[in-house]
Amino acid sequence: MEKANIKWDELGFNYAYVDNIYVSYWKDGKWDEGKIQQGDKISISVGATALHYGQECFEGLKAYSTKDGSIQLFRPDMNAKRLQDSCKRILMPEVPVDKFIDACIQVVKANEKYVPPYGTGATYYLRPFMIGCGDNIGVGPAPEYLFCIFGIPVGPYFKGGFKPVSMTTAKYDRAAPWGTGATKVGGNYAGSLLPHKIANEEGYSDCIYLDPATHTKIEEAGAANFFGITKDNKFITPNSPSILPSITRNSLLTVARDYLGMEAIEGEILIDDIDQFVEVGACGTAAVVAPIGSIFYNDKEYIFHSKEEAGPVITKLYETLYGIQFGDVEAPEGWIVKVK
Repeated sequence: MEKANIKWDELGFNYAYVDNIYVSYWKDGKWDEGKIQQGDKISISVGATALHYGQECFEGLKAYSTKDGSIQLFRPDMNAKRLQDSCKRILMPEVPVDKFIDACIQVVKANEKYVPPYGTGATYYLRPFMIGCGDNIGVGPAPEYLFCIFGIPVGPYFKGGFKPVSMTTAKYDRAAPWGTGATKVGGNYAGSLLPHKIANEEGYSDCIYLDPATHTKIEEAGAANFFGITKDNKFITPNSPSILPSITRNSLLTVARDYLGMEAIEGEILIDDIDQFVEVGACGTAAVVAPIGSIFYNDKEYIFHSKEEAGPVITKLYETLYGIQFGDVEAPEGWIVKVK
């Protein structure tokens, strides 16, 4: 298929009009078959629970063009299961894993001309989401639900691509203890807008969130997960009930252990112990892997490797995961789903 007239190497992480989206409705206790429809607009009641009570959740994953001309998805089953977990937490019906993956494939095929070509560094970002809809006004689960997926071509999440960013610790909490921090619901992100804005105004790319119970442990790095490389070459990432379980982080644990031979650990990371790290980074579907050059905490700037260039271990982690996603490095069994 002839590709759209887009300057692929100039793409940022921005919304763009899409021709076709996938829509499926849950009514009377069951899902309909779902279908592709044209345009990027949906219509819902003014009484929808998504608008008033935040009954909604979403996902993010990407489609990748490979060297042989095929297109593939990276671990979509993990996104499907995480969406199910989010739905359980806020009393929404679950989307079956097979339905989720099939819908993603339908969207990619229907918008193939917008999937960036191999070698451009750009990807096709898919945004599945579910909202409570139907006529409603009282606080409670919605009578109907809408499951939708759209996709857009994107470039790097952080300006400058794979370059170190600087962060500062936030005085605000991202989520409450035993709240919705482990689910991908919009309220978590709405609450992060102000601390993100403050960080930007202070000259930082984003902020580091500490655990909401004690404010002594690192939890997340902006809208992404945090990880660090210790002086003795261990890969460590936080483990907490209020952290979103990132598919990228889960994948990096495997890459660090099985591809780079590192000890990969999920555990507590005290903010007062950040000088144990020689490299630190953020990871997620949008950012993939972003080196963090410095963190400002308690009136002191901590620098990791360099503020100008990524460290050697983070670079290797990124290159290996990037290679798996684009089909240049052999993936663990079950990680790749071919679209065509």
